[in-house]
Amino acid sequence: MGPVVLATSLSVLAGAVLVKSVMDQKPMAGPIPRCATCNGTGRVACLCSRWSDGDVGCRTCAGSGRMACSSCGGSGMGRPIPVQLSVRPKSRSS
Repeated sequence: MGPVVLATSLSVLAGAVLVKSVMDQKPMAGPIPRCATCNGTGRVACLCSRWSDGDVGCRTCAGSGRMACSSCGGSGMGRPIPVQLSVRPKSRSS
């Protein structure tokens, strides 16, 4: 490894550590609730284990029988769903 590659690798690693420490603290954000579907684990039972006859393993779960939760995307934290509501005034008829 050359010195440029080593310096770049160390810079990327230091940046990742810095970002992770900031994400763990979240001083301005409130507590994020756990995902109700996976109970905060980020993993749920894979379809291959639900519908199989005893054997487990597919490309989605790589043979573990567990796949990423579709509700939280595997993060284990609940995500608010943005909703836009539009209200129209009632028309007055004479």
